[in-house]
Amino acid sequence: MLRDMTLADVDDVVAIEQKLQHFPWTRKNFSDAVSNGYLCYVDESQDMLRGYTILMPLVDEMELLNITVAESQQRKGLGRQMLKEMLRIASTLEMKRMFLEVRLSNLAAISLYDSVGFCKIGTRSNYYQNNSGSEDALVMACELMGKINGQT
Repeated sequence: MLRDMTLADVDDVVAIEQKLQHFPWTRKNFSDAVSNGYLCYVDESQDMLRGYTILMPLVDEMELLNITVAESQQRKGLGRQMLKEMLRIASTLEMKRMFLEVRLSNLAAISLYDSVGFCKIGTRSNYYQNNSGSEDALVMACELMGKINGQT
């Protein structure tokens, strides 16, 4: 079940982030997002944090900054479910589109984003750190006007 992220959730979120990301967000990154009006959500079931997402509203557009599913909960459709809910929220807020960046090497995420209506619109050179220096990001967008409940 998706709910608003609170500062009390940040330690659990950071633990998941550090386990899954080679260059994770810091505790301060998450705390700042919660404190500064970003749309921060966690998915929780039976007192277990299963995933989280951070959205940044920008006038009439939304940027998806982070979406992560705990390792034990991956490949069960939770990421797709969370992503569709983020699209629904953005549509409800009358946003025109949602943007995101994704590592070019993250083929599973790119496939997920494609499958829910995101299109490739560009790249950002050397956007992400990686073990060999840096990696390009694929910029993707999903048009929201006319979508109902985040469905494509």
